[in-house]
Amino acid sequence: MTIGILAHVDAGKTSLTERLLHTSGVIDHVGSVDRGDTQTDSHELERRRGITIRSAVVSFTVGGVKVNLIDTPGHPDFISEVERALGVLDGVVLVLSAVEGVQAQTRLLMRTLVKMRMPVILFVNKIDRTGARHHDLLAEIRAELAHALVPLTTVEGIGRPGAQAIIRTVGPHDPDFAAELAEVLADHGDEFLARYLDDGTTLAAHDYTEELVRQTRQALLCPVFFGSAKAGAGVDALLEGITRLFPVDRAGDEGTLQGTVFKIERGWAGEKVAFVRLRRGSLGSRSRVSVFRRDQHGSVVELPGRTTVVEVFDRGSTVVEARARSGDIAKVWGLKDVRIGDRLGSADALGREHRFAPPALETVIRPTRRGKMPELHDALVRLADEDPFINVHKDDQEGTISVSLYGEVQKEVIATTLADDFKLDVVFEDTRVVCVERPVGTGESVEEIDGRSKTVFWATVGLRVEPGAPGSGVVFRRSVELGSLPRAFHKAVEEAVRATLKQGLEGWEVLDVLVTLTHSGFASPVSAAGDFRKLTPLVLMNALKQAGTQVYEPVSRFELEVPAENAGAVLLNLVECGAVPETTRGQGCNCLVEGTIPARTVQKLEQRLPGLSQGEGVMVTRFHGFQPVVGPVPSRRRSDLNPVDRAEYMLRVFGRA
Repeated sequence: MTIGILAHVDAGKTSLTERLLHTSGVIDHVGSVDRGDTQTDSHELERRRGITIRSAVVSFTVGGVKVNLIDTPGHPDFISEVERALGVLDGVVLVLSAVEGVQAQTRLLMRTLVKMRMPVILFVNKIDRTGARHHDLLAEIRAELAHALVPLTTVEGIGRPGAQAIIRTVGPHDPDFAAELAEVLADHGDEFLARYLDDGTTLAAHDYTEELVRQTRQALLCPVFFGSAKAGAGVDALLEGITRLFPVDRAGDEGTLQGTVFKIERGWAGEKVAFVRLRRGSLGSRSRVSVFRRDQHGSVVELPGRTTVVEVFDRGSTVVEARARSGDIAKVWGLKDVRIGDRLGSADALGREHRFAPPALETVIRPTRRGKMPELHDALVRLADEDPFINVHKDDQEGTISVSLYGEVQKEVIATTLADDFKLDVVFEDTRVVCVERPVGTGESVEEIDGRSKTVFWATVGLRVEPGAPGSGVVFRRSVELGSLPRAFHKAVEEAVRATLKQGLEGWEVLDVLVTLTHSGFASPVSAAGDFRKLTPLVLMNALKQAGTQVYEPVSRFELEVPAENAGAVLLNLVECGAVPETTRGQGCNCLVEGTIPARTVQKLEQRLPGLSQGEGVMVTRFHGFQPVVGPVPSRRRSDLNPVDRAEYMLRVFGRA
C-alpha cells in the first residue's frame, strides 16, 4: 500500500515518519528535524530551514504488508507537492498536535480528502506536551473536521512526560467501547445496525472490526489514534491500524501496466529520474513503455519510451534494482521527456482536475550577472520539471523570465536552490497577482481572401467571441462544415485561438469565453496552415475588442487564528486590506476569523500579522475565485507579437520589427 503523511506545519509529521521507520525496524536511530538527520528531509535546504520542501518516499514492512510512505510538505507555499502525492495514495495519516489542535491548514487538507473520498486516519501527536488535550480536542475535531470519529486509543497522563496511549478493544476491559463504536458504525451500515439490534444475534469483536475496516476504506469514518512521535507512545497501535484499516495491494504482474508519475528529480549526471506508483502490471529495466499525457487542448497523446534502470524502494529510503510490481513505487531512469502527471502503459484515469488552486502570484526573476539569462532559463526549466506549477515564462521581446508562486517562502527557496545547485545569484521584482479577463459582450470579425488586391494571408477566417459559462475556460466550436477546410487548417485555427487568448486586451489570460469559427476558406494550392495561424490572432483580437473584456482579480478565502486580546486590531487591518470577515468565533484563548480577501493584499497582511498578534497569529489562504477589479485596471506587458495593434503585428510577423 502507499500512504501519505499530511499535516499543518510543525504538527510533527516528519518526526512521525522517523518513528514509524524505527518501530518497524528499518532504522536504529530516530532522526530529528532540529538536527537535520531525518530520512525524508534529505536536501541540504530542508535541513537548514527545518521544513519539508519536496515530497520524499520511504518504505517499511509490518506483518507481511509492505508500506510505501510519502512524507509531504506542511507549509502552504508547497501545496503543489501535496497535490501530486494525493493522486497515488491509498490512504492518508493526517497529523494534528494535541496542543494546537485543528489548525487552518488541517481544515484545508481535510476538505480536500473528504472531496476525494480518501481513507483517513487521524493521529493526534504530542500528548506528552504541556497543554495537550484529549476529550475537548475530540469534540473540536468532530465539529471542524469529521463528525464520524472512532477513537481507537485513549490517553493516560495527558499533557505530562510519559503520557501513554492505551488501545481500546471490544470486550470486558472497556465495556462502553462496543456501544460507542456501534453508534458510529450504525450511521453508515444498515446491515450492521440490523444485526446489532437483533436480539437473537450476538456480535463478536471481529464483527465490529470488519465493519470498522469496511467503513474506513470507504471513507465513511475516521479512526483516531493518540500518541507521541518523539517518545514513541501510540505508534505501535498506529502501525497496526495502518496495515489493517487501509486497502492493501496484492503484488503481482497481472494486467496491462498502469503507473502514475508523481515526482521527478535529477540524477548525478543531470538525467531525469521519474518516481512512478504502479497500480497494475509490472515494469523492469530496459523495457519499452508507452507514456500518455494530455496536451493543452485536452487530447490524449501517446509517446514511446524505454527504461534503462528501474529501482524499487526497499527499506527506508534505500532502493534496489528490481522489477516493479503492482503496489510498488519505482524510480525509473531513461524516460527523457517524461513529465509529472504522465501515465505509463495505459491512459486509464488520466485526469486534468487540480485539487488545489494554481498559484495566484507571479514575479520576474533576473540574474545579478549580465549574460547569465540563458543559464537561468535552463535552470528554471529543470526546476519546472520538479514543480510544473512555477510555470516558467520567457518573454523574448523584453528579455525577461517570470515564474508563478504560491508565496514568499517559495521565492526564497527558489533563490537558494538556484544559488546552491546552479551557482546563479538572482533578484526578484515585486510579486504581483495574476488576473484574468472575461468577455462582457459579443464581437465578430472576418477577413477574407481577396483576389482583386494583394493578399497577405491566403486564408479566410471569421470568428465570433461571446461570454462562456463560468468555469468553462476556453470553448472553441465551429458553425462551418468540417469539410470546408482541410483538417490541418481547422487545427491551425483552433491552436492559434487558444494560444492568442493567453493574453487578452490588457495582457491577462482570457477565460470563460466561447469562440465560434463562422467563416472559412482557402485557395488551393497556395494556402498553408501558417496562413491560418498568422491571420487568426488578428481576427480574434478584433472580435475581442468589439466584445470588450472585464479584468478580474483573484480572491482568497482565509482562516485566521489570533489571541483573543488581539482580535480587534487584526479585524481593523483585515478591513483595511479589503478583506470581508464573515464569521468570528472563540476557540479556547484564541479567536478564529474566516472570510475572503483580495490576493493582492494577502502578503501585506501576512507581514503585519506577527506584530499584531505578538507572533502567535496563523493565517492560511486558499484560492476562492475571481472578482471584478475596482478602480484602475491592472495590465500586463504583452510577450507575444501583439495582434491588438495590427501595424505592430504585421511588422513583427514579417520580420521588420
